[in-house]
Amino acid sequence: MNKVLQNAEEAVAMIPDSATIMVGGFGLCGVPENLLKALHHRGTRNLTVISNNAGSDDFAIGILLRSRQVKKMISTYVGENREFERQFISGELEVELIPQGTFAERIRAAGAGIGGFFTPTGYGTIVAEGKETREIDCRSYVLEYPLHSDFAFVKAYRGDRLGNLVYRRTARNFNPVMATAARVTIAEVEQLVEPGALDPDAIVTPGIFVRYILQGAVYEKRIEKRTVRKD
Repeated sequence: MNKVLQNAEEAVAMIPDSATIMVGGFGLCGVPENLLKALHHRGTRNLTVISNNAGSDDFAIGILLRSRQVKKMISTYVGENREFERQFISGELEVELIPQGTFAERIRAAGAGIGGFFTPTGYGTIVAEGKETREIDCRSYVLEYPLHSDFAFVKAYRGDRLGNLVYRRTARNFNPVMATAARVTIAEVEQLVEPGALDPDAIVTPGIFVRYILQGAVYEKRIEKRTVRKD
């Protein structure tokens, strides 16, 4: 099976309106920026996006929000995106906020084939409203279900033509776990290499989880909030 796509435009042509997409990244670190830019240009609409946050107003998921291509965000926090905040407060955008640990575990559960899990996080708050609760070893827990998606956009540092992926430091973040939880995972990489070029011990995401892979054309690698040391 040939997993290699020529470009991000070929990848996003597979995404229909109203799809659910997991998007890797934390802030602006490790985001699949080429795929998101191509999806924006294609104009696909009514999307449900599952991502830790939505980055900035004019970059990554932010450009999809600004063009009203996203109908629902499933995230852990609003972050630095003022347009996300505005649409959330005004009711233009449906938003499901999930505690970050629960968010990560729900995605991991989807990839691992786990039907649900009990967590103490959120018990006694609005997070637990309408959910099953249980007392285990004298502690109260909330039942959470796995979080699946139609597609996952993930970004890795290096990948081979079979879809094996290696990440670079903190850019790893949510990418590996999201790669396991989608029906179709599309990976963009900075360096696309031949099978055998990657150290097997360094591979984080095995190619079995990746349906398609492409080499990103351009990476801006923006910094969400620049902090410099004073002299």
